[in-house]
Amino acid sequence: GPQLDSGLRPVNGINGFVIQEVPTLSGHIRPGIVLHQEEPRAHCTRVRLGGRYSAAQIVQKRALSGADAVNALRPFYFAVHPDFFGQHPREREVNENSLKRLNAYLESLQKPGMRSLKPTMLTFYVRDTKEKIESECDLLPTGFRSVTLTLRSKDVLSTVVDILKSCSLSVEHMQELLRARADSKNPPQPGGTPFYRPIKWDRTYYSFTGFRDPEQELEQAKKVETTLSQWLTNNEPDATKKQNASMPRRAELKRLKGELMEKLGLLDIRWQRKWGVAHRCCQLQSLSRLYSQSPEAMLNLRGYIIVFTDQSGMNAAGHVMLGTMDVHHQWTKLFHRLPSYCSLLQQTVWLKDRIGLLLGGIQVMHMERGVAILPLEEHYSTLSTFHRRLLPHRLALHPRSLQGLTMTLENDRSTPTLHAMGHFIVPTICDLAQLQSFLQSHAAEARARCLHKDRLETEEEDVVSSCMLGLSLRSLSKEPSVSSSQMIPCCTRLMEERWPHMQGLHLRISHFYSVMQDGDLCIPWDWKG
Repeated sequence: GPQLDSGLRPVNGINGFVIQEVPTLSGHIRPGIVLHQEEPRAHCTRVRLGGRYSAAQIVQKRALSGADAVNALRPFYFAVHPDFFGQHPREREVNENSLKRLNAYLESLQKPGMRSLKPTMLTFYVRDTKEKIESECDLLPTGFRSVTLTLRSKDVLSTVVDILKSCSLSVEHMQELLRARADSKNPPQPGGTPFYRPIKWDRTYYSFTGFRDPEQELEQAKKVETTLSQWLTNNEPDATKKQNASMPRRAELKRLKGELMEKLGLLDIRWQRKWGVAHRCCQLQSLSRLYSQSPEAMLNLRGYIIVFTDQSGMNAAGHVMLGTMDVHHQWTKLFHRLPSYCSLLQQTVWLKDRIGLLLGGIQVMHMERGVAILPLEEHYSTLSTFHRRLLPHRLALHPRSLQGLTMTLENDRSTPTLHAMGHFIVPTICDLAQLQSFLQSHAAEARARCLHKDRLETEEEDVVSSCMLGLSLRSLSKEPSVSSSQMIPCCTRLMEERWPHMQGLHLRISHFYSVMQDGDLCIPWDWKG
């Protein structure tokens, strides 16, 4: 099938395309594209010709192919694709999950025998691309626009056009398809033949027949905000079914992880993204096969933490990253290079210590932003650049004046700032006199914020334990973009309500409602009762 030439990773099945996992010769998993396309179908209608009804006249309606849909939505994907939101974890997470729901909607539209779908409300954060936006009054402080749209179209073409228009993106490249649609709906009328048009039933028809009124459902979807109690009632059976089906895979995942950690002497095995249990099992099975084939190549892994990510290497924390798109040969090369990575990690630690000494005893750390992982080489380069600029100036800071405080280095800033959680964010290239003044004047506020953060984290830990026990949950977790100040009231309210639908389930606090493929329930932290 046609591929996106933008270099972006696929998020899920797109229109007629379904992203599936395809094993390579080495046993590793690569995403493949399987094309499911429905042939254009003939729609029969009875029309009156010259005062008599003829046999059914065939009116051919052009269906939008998977390739057409991908090309048509290209401006939209460039505006909302999660890979462009690496430094904004909340917006990235919302877009990623909205794209999954959108793709599922488009896929359903292409299934044979598809009946009308329920209106689906989606929210996207839209980047300002090259296309001119008429109004910028709705821009958020991050520079993105928040767009909420409701999908209600009964075909792919109309859905694509609605999406582009809702996001203020051009539909000029769709004109040919739209003209073809118009021509198919309004063919020439020889001898006064009436043109074909869809039937719009009066609401009394739906009342009498009991069928669903799509217009009424759309109005309700726009007016009624989803409540947690109603959502749980509708989705708990599906979550329970999926969770029960995933139990054998969860047990296999636990067994494989424990077995590999023991064989390789690992401290832990982690994942960058919330991949499904089956996907994680495949990754561990691939690593296990490599161990059985070349155990000597993996001796260097002892004492490390492995993280399955989008790329292979070592991250700023010193964890070994295994790219899920890479094959065994690339993993083996990484294992042989681990001693050199270890040396680079030691140099990185030395640079952090030297910078800390020059800045009043402050601790230099790194923070992962959402699912974005900082490679060790990039982290070392940032530290080295800042240290070279700092060394000749010798700022007038007392050796222990900033002890107990923390800072991070950023390449995309020009002025220092103080984060709400109490750590300083320092640009790699900035005015050092201004930096000294900022650190000294904000040190007391930073300590106060750090104490507040510590209290919140302690309170969060207590309330999560109580909530998990009180609701009889199998697990309770949150997305990285959900803060402690959001998690605490969320769990407190859940304990007050005590819905029985949650018993025995895996609950994840996020920014949206969703039932994951393994039965995990995702609910927004600010849910409505």
